[in-house]
Amino acid sequence: MNKEGQEKGTAPLFLTRPMVGIIMRPGRDMKYEIIVVGALETNCYLYYCAETRACAIIDPGAEPKRIFAAVAALELKPALILNTHGHVDHVGANRDMKDEYAVPLYLHPADAPLLAGGEISELSLLLGARESPPPDRLLVDGDEIAVGRGSVRVMHTPGHTPGSVGFLGDGVLFSGDTLFCGGVGRTDLAGGSWNDLEKSIREKILVLPGDTVVLPGHGPWTTVEREHLSNPFFS
Repeated sequence: MNKEGQEKGTAPLFLTRPMVGIIMRPGRDMKYEIIVVGALETNCYLYYCAETRACAIIDPGAEPKRIFAAVAALELKPALILNTHGHVDHVGANRDMKDEYAVPLYLHPADAPLLAGGEISELSLLLGARESPPPDRLLVDGDEIAVGRGSVRVMHTPGHTPGSVGFLGDGVLFSGDTLFCGGVGRTDLAGGSWNDLEKSIREKILVLPGDTVVLPGHGPWTTVEREHLSNPFFS
């Protein structure tokens, strides 16, 4: 997370270890850490229960050793892998996480074909990605997924890809590449749809409480209120 993104934000977040990037909300049982990985600077998140140390690994896109190191530093117990969508920069280290922790992988069924591409693409090779295993569980809109004593709720937000989802946790939304700070996900790739993306953001994200922290797949965090008021696509 860059300094500019921290200065512009309004939510009560505190950078507690600059070299690793832990970000916590005081007084909450669920916490999270951001690890920026790969050439496309994907935000991989560790969403974890402060009491049990159970952890969801969200979008492990690359650099598995850095993710392993963060898990070890926080003494976390990975319980599952969550993908917001199936693009290679968000799934490139899925296999490494599975091999290391033997935990289930969750993905929306509409994006499952993206994991079954067969040949490794040039982009995959550039990003150092390994071919992902298939999902162990297919996500459904409205699913509640336990993470220790907390949980996340699945929000199907198609547009960037047909199977894009957000994960709504304790005052935070992991939005994937659907909504960014001051921007939105691209819709010019295979399966993208501007109409679907706009509907997803307007009807599912912008209706959330204004102080909900939005944690996107790339770039700095933001809030629902800030995007509602200033995002050039919706303000």
